[in-house]
Amino acid sequence: MKIGQTIKELRKEYGMSQTQLASLLFISQDTVSLWECGKSLPDIETVVKLTKIFNVTSDYLLGIEK
Repeated sequence: MKIGQTIKELRKEYGMSQTQLASLLFISQDTVSLWECGKSLPDIETVVKLTKIFNVTSDYLLGIEK
């Protein structure tokens, strides 16, 4: 699974909109949309923030573990 799809699934599990997630990360909603569409990737610092927001490992977020 691609990271964008994982982010989208986790975001929905947590009942968040793209705008809400973007606000937590201090980025634009457009950036979240680009990740979820597979047109862009989050940088490593953002990956760390995402793991804390969603309480998952970086391996899970990156699709290294199931």
